[in-house]
Amino acid sequence: MAEILNIESKKNLIEANWRMEDLNEVPFVIEVGPMHMATKKFYNNPNAEIEWAEDHAQKRKDVYDYGFPNIKPNQGINIIAGAFGCECKPNDEADPWVSCLINEENTDDVYKLKVPDPVNNPYFEQAWKHVETLQAKSKIPLRVVNVPSPLVTASLVWEYTSFIEATLVYPDEVHTLLEKITEATIGYIKEMFKRITNLYGVSHEFWYVPKETGIRISDDTAALLSPKLYREFGVKYNAMIAKEFGGIVVHSCGDVSNVAQAMMEIPLLRGLDFTIPQVQDWAKVREAVSGKTVLCLRHFYWDHINDKNTDLAEYTKKLIDFFGRKGVFIQTSTPTSEEAVALGEKLHAILSK
Repeated sequence: MAEILNIESKKNLIEANWRMEDLNEVPFVIEVGPMHMATKKFYNNPNAEIEWAEDHAQKRKDVYDYGFPNIKPNQGINIIAGAFGCECKPNDEADPWVSCLINEENTDDVYKLKVPDPVNNPYFEQAWKHVETLQAKSKIPLRVVNVPSPLVTASLVWEYTSFIEATLVYPDEVHTLLEKITEATIGYIKEMFKRITNLYGVSHEFWYVPKETGIRISDDTAALLSPKLYREFGVKYNAMIAKEFGGIVVHSCGDVSNVAQAMMEIPLLRGLDFTIPQVQDWAKVREAVSGKTVLCLRHFYWDHINDKNTDLAEYTKKLIDFFGRKGVFIQTSTPTSEEAVALGEKLHAILSK
């Protein structure tokens, strides 16, 4: 069994990989159990959140990988939409469900929306209270609170299908909405960095993402846009966030093969983070990204919907053989601790030189 690295060694190697240095092993993490979201059980429940983090750390204590304990301050990907006035309902299945404010019948209402105050808005206030309580009750470092891209928040404020259509039919209104959302997002992130004094990293996901990278955002709506539309409505506003924080890491679920090249045009881009089983054309991603910026490749056990019996170790080897080693991170998961320990040993053998 490989000797588990200490936290400082893990951080140093992860930071070196973000600088795209040559390493003896491709860094990887293995999470244990189902997806951890802002369900009713955890939403604004610091005790449950700390208990989950401690339990997850215990389940992973014998796993060889590059992860270490942290707390996710679950508020849902809907937080900025809620701050704009969307009703958000916690549930037992996923992040809170969101009721939109805009559709094709009231597009002019985008001009009436006010940018929420990052300190006094009720949705932000509850997030800051949650962060404060978590830090008071636990010494485990905190991830950032969920950071949606402007496009994702816009697709929640504006009814989803109607919003995608509006990028073609109502571009002026879409730009107006995105300008307001981007301003709100920047204010929200700035205030969050003030509030989180025991910071784990600049992602709301499990990976340690160093603060030098800027901020990681979730940009899932990107997969539904053409390269031209993404350049107009994605690149522009992500670039504003990147400029404010000195860099940006963009995550997107879905088939992003058509927009990977457009994503590379975001100034100060530090890395791209994809749910790779959902990507149909790996060659397009490799051509656009490999060796040019950090590439985080996620394949949790539930991401393999077309083959639930996928060998996660063999799939990881296939990824490295295809995308190479330079600046690559691997993120996966198993249902149980025992499976995670076994997978850690296999990945150590596969990903080491």
